[in-house]
Amino acid sequence: MDFAQARTKMVDNQVRTSDVTDHEVLRALLKVPRERFVPEDRRGFAYIGDEIALGSGRYLMEAAPFARMLQLARIGKGDVVLDVGCGLGYSAAVLGELAASVVALEEDEALAAAAESNLAAAGALNASVVRGPLRDGYAKEGPFDVILFEGAVDRLPDGFFGQLRERGRLVVVEGRGNAAAARLYSKEDGLVSDRFGFNCSLRPLPGFEARAEFVF
Repeated sequence: MDFAQARTKMVDNQVRTSDVTDHEVLRALLKVPRERFVPEDRRGFAYIGDEIALGSGRYLMEAAPFARMLQLARIGKGDVVLDVGCGLGYSAAVLGELAASVVALEEDEALAAAAESNLAAAGALNASVVRGPLRDGYAKEGPFDVILFEGAVDRLPDGFFGQLRERGRLVVVEGRGNAAAARLYSKEDGLVSDRFGFNCSLRPLPGFEARAEFVF
């Protein structure tokens, strides 16, 4: 299979047609070999317009919503990015093409170990994998200019805003199914505001489920 050709077709047919016009985002997607960041037996499906199972109940999101989230985040060359739920490392590799450095957070040990190997093989030297509960973020290396979530959440813990640098941006998909939406949170003068980005349905990240409430 010609992966380079498949990568170009993915960008042209899936990403550009989803209103992604940011040249740096398009360049990063064209450069990073997505097939290296999926299980070996699924490499032939790396560029299909669908999510891909990574194991451990986790999924690599489709290219189109991922690209739209990147565009919404307005990532700059000097930014430090926290990638929440990096899976096998694809998102961190792409983010590494856009930012100064990436902290790739993963709580599943098997995925984290594979992500380290994949990123090293791809030469993504500015992306480092760290272990820890996804819902806690990684304050140890914060604050961050950008925080990006690689899956949907029912409820965003307030603690993430404390890990966001002044004028920082946080992009996350909140909710499930057709009611879910990507939102951009921005921090200015210590205050956090948010705005709707686009409708988007993603697989949920573990640890961000809404807690059951007592009902009379």
